Amino acid sequence: MQLKIMPKKKRLSAGRVPLILFLCQMISALEVPLDLVQPPTITQQSPKDYIIDPRENIVVQCEAKGKPPPSFSWTRNGTHFDIDKDPLVTMKTGSGTLIINIMSEGKAETYEGIYQCTARNERGAAISNNIVIRPSRSPLWTKEKLEPMILQNGQPLVLPCRPPIGLPPAIIFWMDNSFQRLPQSERVSQGLNGDLYFSNVLPEDTREDYICYARFNHTQTIQQKQPISVKVISVDELNDTLAANLSDTEFYSAKSSRERPPTFLTPEGNASRKEELRGNVLSLECIAEGLPTPIIYWIKEDGILPVNRTFYRNFKKTLQITHVSEADSGNYQCIAKNPLGAIHHTISVTVKAAPYWIVAPQNLVLSPGEDGSLICRANGNPKPRISWLTNGVPIEIAPDDPSRKIDGDTIIFSNVQERSSAVYQCNASNEYGYLLANAFVNVLAEPPRILTSANTLYQVIANRPALLDCAFFGSPLPTIEWFKGAKGRALHEDIYILHENGTLEIPVAQKDSTGTYTCVARNKLGMAKNEVHLEIKDPTRIIKQPEYAIVQRGSTVSFECKVKHDHTLIPTVMWLKDNGELPSDERFTVDKDHLVVTDVDDRDGGTYTCVANTTLDKVSASAVLSVVDVPNPPIDLELTNQLDKSVQLTWTPGDDNNSPITKFIIEYEDTMHEAGLWHHQAEVSGTQTTAQLKLSPYVNYSFRVTAVNNIGQSLPSEASEQYFTKAAEPDKNPTEVEGLGSEPDNLVITWKPLNGFESNGPGLQYKVSWRQKDGDDEWTSVLVANVSKYIVSGTPTFVPYLIKVQALNDVGFAPEPAEVMGHSGEDLPMVAPGNVHVNVVNSTLAEVHWDPVPLKSIRGHLQGYRIYYWKAQSSSRRDKRHIEKKILTFQGSKTHGMLPGLEPFSHYALNVRVVNGKGEGPASPDRVFHTPEGVPSAPSSLKIINPSLDSLTLEWDPPSHPNGILTEYTLKYQPINSTHELGPLLDLKIPANKTRWILKNLNFSTRYKFYFYAHTSAGPGSHITEEAITTMDAGKMAMASRQVDIATQGWFIGLMCAVALLILILLIVCFIRRNKGGKYPVKEKEDAHADPEIQPMKEDDGTFGEYSDAEDHKPLKKGSRTPSDRTVKKEDSDDSLVDYGEGVNGQFNEDGSFIGQYSGKKEKEPAEGNESSEAPSPVNAMNSFV
Repeated sequence: MQLKIMPKKKRLSAGRVPLILFLCQMISALEVPLDLVQPPTITQQSPKDYIIDPRENIVVQCEAKGKPPPSFSWTRNGTHFDIDKDPLVTMKTGSGTLIINIMSEGKAETYEGIYQCTARNERGAAISNNIVIRPSRSPLWTKEKLEPMILQNGQPLVLPCRPPIGLPPAIIFWMDNSFQRLPQSERVSQGLNGDLYFSNVLPEDTREDYICYARFNHTQTIQQKQPISVKVISVDELNDTLAANLSDTEFYSAKSSRERPPTFLTPEGNASRKEELRGNVLSLECIAEGLPTPIIYWIKEDGILPVNRTFYRNFKKTLQITHVSEADSGNYQCIAKNPLGAIHHTISVTVKAAPYWIVAPQNLVLSPGEDGSLICRANGNPKPRISWLTNGVPIEIAPDDPSRKIDGDTIIFSNVQERSSAVYQCNASNEYGYLLANAFVNVLAEPPRILTSANTLYQVIANRPALLDCAFFGSPLPTIEWFKGAKGRALHEDIYILHENGTLEIPVAQKDSTGTYTCVARNKLGMAKNEVHLEIKDPTRIIKQPEYAIVQRGSTVSFECKVKHDHTLIPTVMWLKDNGELPSDERFTVDKDHLVVTDVDDRDGGTYTCVANTTLDKVSASAVLSVVDVPNPPIDLELTNQLDKSVQLTWTPGDDNNSPITKFIIEYEDTMHEAGLWHHQAEVSGTQTTAQLKLSPYVNYSFRVTAVNNIGQSLPSEASEQYFTKAAEPDKNPTEVEGLGSEPDNLVITWKPLNGFESNGPGLQYKVSWRQKDGDDEWTSVLVANVSKYIVSGTPTFVPYLIKVQALNDVGFAPEPAEVMGHSGEDLPMVAPGNVHVNVVNSTLAEVHWDPVPLKSIRGHLQGYRIYYWKAQSSSRRDKRHIEKKILTFQGSKTHGMLPGLEPFSHYALNVRVVNGKGEGPASPDRVFHTPEGVPSAPSSLKIINPSLDSLTLEWDPPSHPNGILTEYTLKYQPINSTHELGPLLDLKIPANKTRWILKNLNFSTRYKFYFYAHTSAGPGSHITEEAITTMDAGKMAMASRQVDIATQGWFIGLMCAVALLILILLIVCFIRRNKGGKYPVKEKEDAHADPEIQPMKEDDGTFGEYSDAEDHKPLKKGSRTPSDRTVKKEDSDDSLVDYGEGVNGQFNEDGSFIGQYSGKKEKEPAEGNESSEAPSPVNAMNSFV
């Protein structure tokens, strides 16, 4: 079915405007194929205003097409231009372009004029625009004598340029002799006319080389004016110069240099007018003088300035509006303002318009007998006049054609015939210009033809519009139909849109839109068709977009950009920075999915965009990089409001480097007392730039400021100017005043002196005063220099004094100081403590009592009492060595104390001394005491030797610390069976004089565990343990030998191999578990055996529970050897002095009890028993792994 032309423009959304423009271009580009007869069409021509370079040949372009090919002719200034008669003029073959050879001879001025080209064939004639040819000109400045300008400081000045009139107009700029552009500002600027304006002059404006340059771009030449000399002088210099050298007329201006309100230098007066053409740039200018320099503002009186087309140039002295239209007409006001006043100037703007097209005539192709029309509609200000020509001749004098009718800006054609073919020209003109358009009427009878290439492949991204082209031609105009697929399924109007140029639009292409489409064109003369193909591709997507990043200067940042695309398309990914290329810097590296920037600096901040391109689509994603860092240091420190004890500090913050400043830290330096050392003065918030600082007298201050943000702290600012405060009396006195004697007859007064900052003035001294506290003496005073000590000699020993130290300087005294109590020097105590007696608490602890020494006899500060004690002789008389004296100090006024860590059954002696700051007093008479017996330590060693079938021999050494007289030994032992369970515990008493014992009536091949104690009258001491094994019965060994024959049997050998393998595996497992800290089965059972000393007995049989080797008591391994020197050492059970006090200077409480918790140390368990020396038997070896 045929798709009708639909009101499609109403169906298109705003988002499809680019598509509409594209289609319009396709429609306007629809042309008659060149193989068909057609009138001429101008395709290229020179511009209307054609400015040529007089140094080059003149080329005047005129190109046209048509069938048959057109011929060309020219007119010059309205008359025929016979090129054959001018040897310098030639026409390009097959073209109407003229080439005028003026480089060999001739002048460009000879060929100035108005040229027009005509292209003609049998179907009509087309004409070009009127081409005005003018040679460019770059004339020189006329020579002139320029007098030096002498001005008073602050006066206005205008340096005229007045460049020569060139073609095209020159570009003006001011430079010096070194070709450096002169700096411009709100005070100094160049006007639109090229003059240089000074709102007021300053001494730095003095120079002799103000040069105006004119650049003529067309000829690439620059002309320069003679240099202008300007000298700016003061009023006194001006008067002297006038009197000596100048006449009144040579002085530039007599205006005062005092401050004044603004006046306009240009334009003059209060109002002016300005006319501009539509589409041009409107430039309005106001330049004012005044002192101080005025500021310019712009407003539109009857409206607002267009936002997107308004620009300010030349420091707001020029207002520019681009693409002006009639709506921009109106009154514009510029205002010049300074602190002394304001003035304004009104510029009335009128926008005129050269003709512009509303509807330009288009070529018309008709078949014989058809109707049509040409429309030529234009606008302008004033409104343009429309005139028609046919084949270059005014239509009023052209041959009549009954098929046409003129109706103003429209020519109506009806029932055209082949003779109606012609080229029509429409001319729209007013005083500001003209428009000329050619449009032909071509009467043809042609069957349809499709101009689009056959089997064209279109590739479109899914969900986007698809446009399938079907450019066609035919006369009469063919109708277009579209079909999809091989079966010729017609396309429906509700899904597809058919445009007038034959294009089929699929508004939203989907995957199922893929396929072959056929375009069919029909008119009454025939039919044509063409196939095209459509493929739908997946859109390119960015599935991982770069993310906003804040990084510190010097660090590394990475942006990620992952792209997903159609597998048949090859994407290219590129990165942009601020919509431009990435910097050419090795710090920027790009791989497949990432952009990495290393060593980031401030220039790297901005927007980074990842752009993924395929041949069909483009997607992008952006992220902003903010580079932060510590702030830049503050600048421009200034001190104001300078008072005796305060000053105001102001500063300008440095760049915060994208992280707001949170606070400022102010520091000061005292360059007189502590040069180079900076101290904290104050902190203020990050929004402040001023601080009121409190000051101290007689300090030469310098200040600096540091800025802080969330990243860190800036470098300090440059130091401020120095500020020296006046001197004043000290406002404080020395601290840490003390009075202590170094000798028995002096008093040393010390204090912490004031520092230079605290002195408040020159001549710092101290007034030192003292008197005895308990007397009625007057104060004795002395003035000393800036020191920290004064010694008073000839004082009584250890007498309290009242002391005070007052600061003073050349201005006066500090406030009255506080009184401090001190003492004169100490001497050694004179007497010893009396009535010393000892109470023995137990075998290791005694309590000592004494009477205090009178305070007067102490002759100093009581530090405490010190007890010297030592061991005199053991009661057993076996240890007659002299023991070094031990010392315990009891601080304060205590009269008793505890002596810990004594040895039982020992004789001790002690004495007591009083201690002051000078040292110890004499010792009290020695007091002797002895300690009672205590329990002994464990025997020093226990050896088990000579094992037999039913006996074991025990040897031991007595305890190293018997702590009394040994009365007997106790031996306890019990068997351990093959399952490591303990048997009944047996008890045996052994006389104290024995060191060897044979234990009989034991079971053969049995393990025993032994516990051995020593006794004194105080009871049993610690025990030592050991294990041993009796030997195997000889009869059983014989039985084992008789089994050799059995052992030679194969089944028995296999069984024993299996057992050996199992034993090897168990050995490996046990070794691994022991190395890892685990327990093997024997160990687990051993852990269950409790020590008989602490294990409760079973109520039914009176025996102990299972055997245990808690802590160090491990069972003896069968088949192992016991070393002959195996001993188990006893831990020292004496109470340590360190547990009671200060070592030799132990501390006690006021009541004499020892400081800290007193606790007797628990003796350690005996070490692991020695192994048996017997050779192992197979049975025992097996038992050891069960």
